[in-house]
Amino acid sequence: MMGCWILNEGLSTILVLLWLGINFYLFIDTFYWYEEEESFHYTRVILGSTLAWARASALCLNFNCMLILIPISRNLISFIRGTSICCRGPWRRQLDKNLKFHKLVAYGIAVNATIHIVAHFFNLERYHWSQSEEAQGLLAALSKLGNTPNESYLNPVRTFPKNTTTELLRTIAGVTGLVISLALVLIMTSSTEFIRQASYELFWYTHHVFIIFFLSLAIHGTGRIVRGQTQDSLSLHNITFCRDRYAEWQTVAQCPVPQFSGKEPSAWKWILGPVVLYACERIIRFWRFQQEVVITKVVSHPSGVLELHMKKRGFKMAPGQYILVQCPAISSLEWHPFTLTSAPQEDFFSVHIRAAGDWTAALLEAFGAEGQVLQEPWSLPRLAVDGPFGTALTDVFHYPVCVCVAAGIGVTPFAALLKSIWYKCSEAQTPLKLSKVYFYWICRDARAFEWFADLLLSLETRMSEQGKTHFLSYHIFLTGWDENQAVHIALHWDENTDVITGLKQKTFYGRPNWNNEFKQIAYNHPSSSIGVFFCGPKALSRTLQKMCRLYSSADPRGVHFFYNKESF
Repeated sequence: MMGCWILNEGLSTILVLLWLGINFYLFIDTFYWYEEEESFHYTRVILGSTLAWARASALCLNFNCMLILIPISRNLISFIRGTSICCRGPWRRQLDKNLKFHKLVAYGIAVNATIHIVAHFFNLERYHWSQSEEAQGLLAALSKLGNTPNESYLNPVRTFPKNTTTELLRTIAGVTGLVISLALVLIMTSSTEFIRQASYELFWYTHHVFIIFFLSLAIHGTGRIVRGQTQDSLSLHNITFCRDRYAEWQTVAQCPVPQFSGKEPSAWKWILGPVVLYACERIIRFWRFQQEVVITKVVSHPSGVLELHMKKRGFKMAPGQYILVQCPAISSLEWHPFTLTSAPQEDFFSVHIRAAGDWTAALLEAFGAEGQVLQEPWSLPRLAVDGPFGTALTDVFHYPVCVCVAAGIGVTPFAALLKSIWYKCSEAQTPLKLSKVYFYWICRDARAFEWFADLLLSLETRMSEQGKTHFLSYHIFLTGWDENQAVHIALHWDENTDVITGLKQKTFYGRPNWNNEFKQIAYNHPSSSIGVFFCGPKALSRTLQKMCRLYSSADPRGVHFFYNKESF
């Protein structure tokens, strides 16, 4: 089991450990630097170790803010995916986990931001207390610096106010810190799965607060609240000799009054590159938004599914890719991902859209798919398309054997794949590494099969004509039915064709026994690399991952299942 787990998850684990290692290294190295650096000796007298906690977490925060935008730069990831020389095998599968890494980095930002905020609250209280009458000795002397001409201050809190929060909000660092914190809370809370499913629009709009987050982050350090002794002052003022002679700083030549300055802001240096990269991403999207999309066909399917056929100049795709769709008549900001269901060989590209939220429901209504008469293509609302972008399914032709599992509307990525297989089988001169496809579709509504059954029937017929009936094995599972459907099935039972789909392959009732299915596939292909591709809910995803680990051989010469999940 361990060997099989390493096969599927080893590289991902190494990359996560590398990310953690860099975070720990940056934190520990920065922490000890601020604990020992001579120029911050007097700052530590006031703040203690919370100075190091604040600065170490700030550096890790900058590092993670540098990374957070890269996994969602879709054009960059598609470019890397297309560069097969640089990205093969397990490295290629890491690109499909871009959103997982994006979330992981977001957690890193949240943790370091929390440490940074807490540390600075302690710092503010210590700055505040050091201006009180209770402060004595060196602490009081350092806090009073800057009260006379030709002196630079160390303590940014210049008086002993009653309200430290008011004092904080008078500074650039305080105001921007508050804005950053509020933006982060909004983004993180609206990104929870519950919010995304309940209101995708809320998630979409609040996520764009990241613009305010990055602007505030770039100017956060310009307030230069944390100050250290200047290098010129260090050369004249020997800390070891002078720190205990603070009362003589004004009179003894060997101990001139120490001079302080704020640290240069550095956050903008960390985030500049990724922000420019993401800005280019948005410019490309805007350019594609301007390109005309011609809607050639609209089909309304059962179960609230809308099929759109479109054309766009210069549009090129591969099986399994997806596009981002915007309908300005519904929202001028929202872009929603949909898997392409057409094959590259067709002269159009298509998507199947199910009503699953406010935006998709509005789209179906705008196209007359909610029990209304479908509109003519010329009278339909305008659509904008960005993409296409690559996903895990684009790697399906790299395996000799593949297992495709879809649940509900998750079947859409496999429509393009099966169509592409159909066309490739029609072209006698096209050599295929892929020699066997196992296709599983689990659905609770019998009406959902109708739009996909025609494709499977044409594939079934084509394979039979070419003597390749062994190439595709498909298994359809119906998990929901009522008494009327059961009576209909019993009355119209046919030995040759299925009552529900009209296919030769009978529909199964219930859920697959994945242990039996994987055991049989492993037995049929004892020394093969088998790609497992899935699109559907998380619970089934975890089950399939477990099956891949369980039935992969520890022997390098044995069967190996490689798990790939669609995510966009």
